[in-house]
Amino acid sequence: MHGHDIVVLGFSAGGIEPLLQLVAGLPSDLPASVFVVHHFPTHSVSALPSILRRVAHLPVTAAVDDEVIRPGRIYVGRPDRHLLLEDGRVRLARGPREHGNRPALDPLFRSAARAYGPRVIGVILSGTLDDGTIGLHAIKAAGGLAVVQDPEGAAYPGMPHSAMQHVDVDHVAPSGELGALLARLAAQPAGPAWESTPPDGEIGPAEPAVAGTAALRGGEAERGSIIIRETLLQGPVRHALAPAEPADPDAERPPTDRAPGLRKA
Repeated sequence: MHGHDIVVLGFSAGGIEPLLQLVAGLPSDLPASVFVVHHFPTHSVSALPSILRRVAHLPVTAAVDDEVIRPGRIYVGRPDRHLLLEDGRVRLARGPREHGNRPALDPLFRSAARAYGPRVIGVILSGTLDDGTIGLHAIKAAGGLAVVQDPEGAAYPGMPHSAMQHVDVDHVAPSGELGALLARLAAQPAGPAWESTPPDGEIGPAEPAVAGTAALRGGEAERGSIIIRETLLQGPVRHALAPAEPADPDAERPPTDRAPGLRKA
């Protein structure tokens, strides 16, 4: 029986320090693969792999499209590409931005849920607004585990708060305790896998009614939270492993089933 051997985590503002603490706490014999995404400018060069190598007891590498997934490694997403998981392989896709970002947490989380179901642990660290909430719900719907940095210790608690508000989170812990927690969870047997793929690949929300509160500003942020809650209550919807490539890949992912009267930001 597999353990929880797929760990997907993401962060935004204020997330570097908690990520360093988390990675420093992962043992060299971790029986899991770890995948990291964060929000950063499209044309930047990510120094995150080299930063993590300073504290990690595991090999750290920038993800490469179509490479084989190996246990005991940390894979870091690249600028301007969504990091996605297929069965046994890493994929990088220049699909539409989600929450205004590419890469974003939700595509990684959804793809992990699709490919690995109950073997997945989803982790959300510091950040503003709500990227990761829909994806974390998909992980839970597929039988996986949800872990969130304690918002009391987060520099920007928006993303942890959103996850806790809308998802049945399994563990909330300070960043300094997350590494040891993930090591324990990775060694525990995962629950039973899907006996077969649900109709139309339905494993949980994949197409939010709006692109989250990241698409909203000011007084509309509360309305965005309401839409997310309503989306999560709709039950299973058709799951997409990756966004379809639009004519303009720099476009925001088009919303579906937008609530009447809610304008696009």
